[in-house]
Amino acid sequence: MRALGTMLISLAVLGVLILLLRWTYGTGKSLVARPPRTGAPQEYGLLVPVAAPADAAEAERLAALLTAAGLRHTLVSTSEGLRLMVWPADEQAAREALRQS
Repeated sequence: MRALGTMLISLAVLGVLILLLRWTYGTGKSLVARPPRTGAPQEYGLLVPVAAPADAAEAERLAALLTAAGLRHTLVSTSEGLRLMVWPADEQAAREALRQS
C-alpha cells in the first residue's frame, strides 16, 4: 500500500515537471519580450518623418521647436539614422515650424 502511494506521488511530480518543461520550451508565444528591431523610416505605421537630425543635440533642438509649436512628435532611431516623426495631420505644420528655425 505504501509503495503504491509513493508511486502515485512520483507520477504526479513527474507530470507537473513535464507540464512545466512543455510550457517553458514549447513553441507558443514567449513570455519574454524580444529585443526591439530597428526599422526603416517607412516602417513606423502612420508616423511620417519630417526631419533627419545629424545628432542627439540637433534632435533635441528640433523637438523643442515642435513642442513650442504645440505639435506631438517622437524621436526614432531608424536603420537610416535619427528621424523626427509626426502624425500625418501635423506634417505640414511641423515642416513649417522647422523651416522657420
